[in-house]
Amino acid sequence: MYQRILVAVDNTELSQQAFQKALSLAQAFTANLHIINVLSPLRAEYQDTTSLAFSGSYYPDTLNDVMQEEWVNIQEIGWNLLQSLEEKAKQQGIKVEITQQIGQPEQEITDFARNWQADLIVIGSHGRKGISEFLFGSVSNYVSHHVPCSVLLVHSQTELQNLDAEEASVNN
Repeated sequence: MYQRILVAVDNTELSQQAFQKALSLAQAFTANLHIINVLSPLRAEYQDTTSLAFSGSYYPDTLNDVMQEEWVNIQEIGWNLLQSLEEKAKQQGIKVEITQQIGQPEQEITDFARNWQADLIVIGSHGRKGISEFLFGSVSNYVSHHVPCSVLLVHSQTELQNLDAEEASVNN
């Protein structure tokens, strides 16, 4: 049924769950697996260095050096994650490739899925709704509405329980 499975990962527990689902599906369908990690300067891991620009405690050259150093560190962390997951897939006998992109995650994942001709994308979903989704966006929502293939959204059980509790308290 599925021959080309794309899984989007980052350094979260939720993306580890998505990877495990993708791994299971790749085994079940003897599918090729491609693991993608997208680095985006607008994501949370960059907030520490961008705040330095406004603190007045760093000179421009020093700030630039710090930001470049942090960027190299973030790229290394991403590659280490990808290589670790690649090794896990290979140990399961799965044909696997890895890619690290730079840009807006929703756009990079969508473009890559089209170009690679994925027939399934596995991605974590944080379950954002309403104002939270408006403010922070939803990569999984964007991807699911802009690709020509199936998308499997993996939800965190903890986050789903928290959302259920919030909805219950609002309804009472």
